[in-house]
Amino acid sequence: MKVIKYSFQIHGDARGQLIALEEFKDIPFQIKRVYYMYDTVKDVVRGKHAHKSLQQILICIHGKCKILLDNGQEKKIVPLEKPYEGLFVGNDIWREMYEFSPDAVLLVLASELYDESDYIRDYEEFLEFVSDKKDSVIKK
Repeated sequence: MKVIKYSFQIHGDARGQLIALEEFKDIPFQIKRVYYMYDTVKDVVRGKHAHKSLQQILICIHGKCKILLDNGQEKKIVPLEKPYEGLFVGNDIWREMYEFSPDAVLLVLASELYDESDYIRDYEEFLEFVSDKKDSVIKK
């Protein structure tokens, strides 16, 4: 599994730092939804789902956290600790966010509006989904 991290351009001077993000330039998709998590309770694991078509960029704009990525065959843990780095999470990837620092703010840029039918919230269903998708690609 290839982990894709984006390093965003920092515009800074004596006043501080600024990062500007533009769809199709800094972000590889049209941004249709933005949300963020903060004040996450200690030892809580967020996410625990995959998407059928949605793509995301995760940016820990303050503090730090870890992201578990799982494609059904391989798992990788990716730390997010820099406000100028974004982690691309494509569809068909199970994701779990955890070990949030007390000051963590995790920003998510999403390619689609919220659609409950796009979520896969059961891990066994996710494994079946990616297996079926892989089988259909092999048969073509």
